[in-house]
Amino acid sequence: MAQVECDNPHLADELLIVRHSGEIPEVALHGSLYYLTSAPDGPGLVLEEAEILALKGMVVERYREIIGRDLEPANRDLSLYRGLARAAVNWRRLEKFCRREGLAVASLQEETGSALLAFLRAETRAVAQGQRRSSLNCPAEELAAFIAEVGLDPAALPPGWQGLCPESDPAR
Repeated sequence: MAQVECDNPHLADELLIVRHSGEIPEVALHGSLYYLTSAPDGPGLVLEEAEILALKGMVVERYREIIGRDLEPANRDLSLYRGLARAAVNWRRLEKFCRREGLAVASLQEETGSALLAFLRAETRAVAQGQRRSSLNCPAEELAAFIAEVGLDPAALPPGWQGLCPESDPAR
């Protein structure tokens, strides 16, 4: 999503709030819509469809950011990292939000699938070379469901990815 131009300072603030909200940006969206249109202490705006769409776009951008955070191999050892289990949960939330709001999901699916594949390749390689222990935090069945949801071809996956999952490694 591109940067949104906005002349209304109330709307501009709410766009930023939604964009930089927590793990469930739809909550921030609904709070912003209420504040902007109905709250007794709000500005009482009548939002145009483009303004509402801009707010929804910020939800998508926030989800892209938090999913990307957990699919970035460089983040595996940082405190902000939540793991593939959380990435899968957030992917499902994003997909559900987009479908409910009539927003396109195909490019997001492709982006998430590519990032997941790159993560699995990096993780498999690092573990096989003895550089680290697996950081995967979900069972193979859950990861397989996530892989299917983002449209990855199982043939493209690195050999042995299932062995990185917690139930596959009794030493973890």
